[in-house]
Amino acid sequence: MTFPAEITLSVALASSSVASRAASPTATYIFDATRQTRQQLQKSRYLGLGSDVFNELLEVFEKSKQSGWDGDSAEPVSQETFLNAFRFLESLPLGVQAPSVGVEPDGHVTLEWYKAPRHTLSVSVSPEGFLYYSALMGLRKTNGSEPFFGDAPKIILELVGKIYAE
Repeated sequence: MTFPAEITLSVALASSSVASRAASPTATYIFDATRQTRQQLQKSRYLGLGSDVFNELLEVFEKSKQSGWDGDSAEPVSQETFLNAFRFLESLPLGVQAPSVGVEPDGHVTLEWYKAPRHTLSVSVSPEGFLYYSALMGLRKTNGSEPFFGDAPKIILELVGKIYAE
């Protein structure tokens, strides 16, 4: 099932509690124009993630928003988790490799960057807005958690870069 990026985008924007951080009409216009331009660029397969990852996120959300979605006792993915994952994807810099999208039995959304068995990064997005990450780069392992306030944490961006640089 494929969902147009416009549907995915409108769901996230309509559910967003923060419409703008701008104060004056000019600042609001600049904020909105910048956001719209960035969203268009993010859909680009060359500069952005492409619409596939947003469609994949929406599809995963739709399939797992009921308790027991795994045929057992998995927690549902909440709207808050979906929106946090969506916003995190939107916050990634242009040109970053798109992750694959999955869901965990605890209801968190997982974003995974995979190059090889020993070059992988997994980021788990919680409904509370925390990003839990774990990376394996050769023989080196690293993990931790970061709060998500709208900008992709520097440590996660550095790890994504290292996955594909080696």
